[in-house]
Amino acid sequence: MNGLISEEIYDVYLQALLTGERGQCVKLVNGLLERKISLYDLYVHLFQRAMYQVGALWEFNQISVAVEHLATAITEGLLTLVYPLIFAAEHNGKKAVISCVASEYHQLGGKMAADFFELNGWDSYFLGANTPPEELLKLLQDKKPDLLGLSLSIYFNMDSLHRVLEQVRGSFPELPVLVGGQAFRWGGSDIAEKYPAVTYLPTLIDLEAFIRKG
Repeated sequence: MNGLISEEIYDVYLQALLTGERGQCVKLVNGLLERKISLYDLYVHLFQRAMYQVGALWEFNQISVAVEHLATAITEGLLTLVYPLIFAAEHNGKKAVISCVASEYHQLGGKMAADFFELNGWDSYFLGANTPPEELLKLLQDKKPDLLGLSLSIYFNMDSLHRVLEQVRGSFPELPVLVGGQAFRWGGSDIAEKYPAVTYLPTLIDLEAFIRKG
């Protein structure tokens, strides 16, 4: 049990997510918001925990890819319930660009990371799935962010991450870069040793700690 999210609530939510009961998921999340749950707990101990479990079930062929996609789509929709609270946070003038790399179509983790920056007072610009490197570089030039975050869910796209890091380093050698995502469970977490000013963060918990450290 964590805060307002008991194991019973989590189990009911996960079952509703797996069976595509969007209305039940909305009801549960709205109930937690009405009880003033912290958005950190909601994201980490409900959304992230459930999606990690969904991903594990898919990897072991216990659910279909269609069910995994449905759970992801429902979760992305649930994030909109939280946006009025997230964007009400007092902003501090810092800017972050968050993006998925080329050929990466799983954008939920990146979107949640962008929300964490907003919650902590940053202006975040989330570019979504399959962002071409040249378009990312143009936006970095335009927005001049304090930080870039890159999300990767599929290990086989690791080469795409390395290519975009090389391009970013060529044009913005001093820009701090965060990388993360489920792809790193299979390897590559030493990426920070290969590129200057790159930090690997395994989870949203680590991201929150990083942001709060400034």
